[in-house]
Amino acid sequence: MKKITAILGVLAAVASLSLADSGPEASAKDTKKVVQNNFVETAQKGIKLSGYVDAGYSYNFTGTSVNKSTVNGRFGSDTAQRGDFNLYAVKLALEKALTSENKAQAGFRTDVMIGEDANFLSNRDGGNNTPNNQDQNSNALFLEQAYVSIRAPVGNGWDFKVGKFVSILGYEVIERPANMNTTYGLLWQQFPLYYTGVLSSYKFDDYLDAKLGVVNGSNTDNNTTTANNGDGCAVLAALNVTAPGGNANWSNNFQYSTNPENDTTLSTTNSTIVNVAGSGPGSGRMFIYNSWGNWAPKFADDKLLFAFDSVLGNYSSALNNSTWYGAGAYAKYQFNDWFYLAGRGEYLGSNNDGKFGVNGSNGTQGNVSGGHITGNNLWEWTLTAGFNVIDNLLIRAEYRLDWGAGAVGGTGFSAANTGAGASAGTSGSGGPAHYAGAEVVYSF
Repeated sequence: MKKITAILGVLAAVASLSLADSGPEASAKDTKKVVQNNFVETAQKGIKLSGYVDAGYSYNFTGTSVNKSTVNGRFGSDTAQRGDFNLYAVKLALEKALTSENKAQAGFRTDVMIGEDANFLSNRDGGNNTPNNQDQNSNALFLEQAYVSIRAPVGNGWDFKVGKFVSILGYEVIERPANMNTTYGLLWQQFPLYYTGVLSSYKFDDYLDAKLGVVNGSNTDNNTTTANNGDGCAVLAALNVTAPGGNANWSNNFQYSTNPENDTTLSTTNSTIVNVAGSGPGSGRMFIYNSWGNWAPKFADDKLLFAFDSVLGNYSSALNNSTWYGAGAYAKYQFNDWFYLAGRGEYLGSNNDGKFGVNGSNGTQGNVSGGHITGNNLWEWTLTAGFNVIDNLLIRAEYRLDWGAGAVGGTGFSAANTGAGASAGTSGSGGPAHYAGAEVVYSF
């Protein structure tokens, strides 16, 4: 009876709103009554919305040519010539996280990015072989993650991710504000971005945890990968060691793929591995080992942070045997609550132009072994100043220097044009290339 009376009351209130002829006192009173007593609860308990808005300005001192002045090895949003205002990303994350209880439970997470970074994350070459000013598009959408999380009450709790999730490789992450520096590093550019599959994780104790997964392959939503040879897949494994006290971590990550990975450097439709005579990657095996770590010395009272990142990769097939390697070092010092300085230095090398020769080498495809290029390498050094002057607001200014074989310009060999007679393109210069930029981030 009470429910019927309440419903009749609501109907009467709505009717009075329609008959009041916009009378200010009656409308305000009745509207407040309806809103207070009747609403639809759409938020499920435990679901949280978070994200950030990231915008800035970048200036590359490399000239104004459409594609011959780009800084090779750098992410598309970071290589626009001369001055450029950027909407890097609007990031939205919706999550129902697993609790700390060791019981059967489930949750989910979805991450969406909109902006110029999203454009290059979803299509690394922007329709051309070398990113340029014409490819900047702040209206692009990128689904970074979308997975179901499950905990099985086995041992200390065995967790699973099923769906699309970010790569387990590398010290840097897709979210710029979470990294020490504004621009992405050379090594980050070479790692896979995301997978679709299953990833399990288990924490043995406070010092040791591990991951094991099976996925379609790097940067792909299908199981054929680039060679189109059927049921392609990749196996992932990771072992992380945490020091007593929690002030240091050492992470070791592995990926083994039954076909070449989809291109992390250029387009998601092409392989990072290029063979001779425009023959494409063919069928082969890919192995990547990544080791990274960080250390916050206790004598510095959490003001000082050191970190390193490294990679060793190999792709082998009947037509190509490419090996690439690199290392990076990071340091950050928090002077006070609102100001810090962070530095990064990196090296990336390869035994031939098969891996990142398209980003600048001597402009040739080489021989059947993949084209050995002596000194095929890239270097970079970055200095970033960060200012936390207001809650949730981060302002950063950055300078970066790039140099090395083919560090600037050149079209290289086109992985997107692998037909007969494909041109090797032109070689680039060794630099140096100077960059300066600023970034403003509001997180919520």
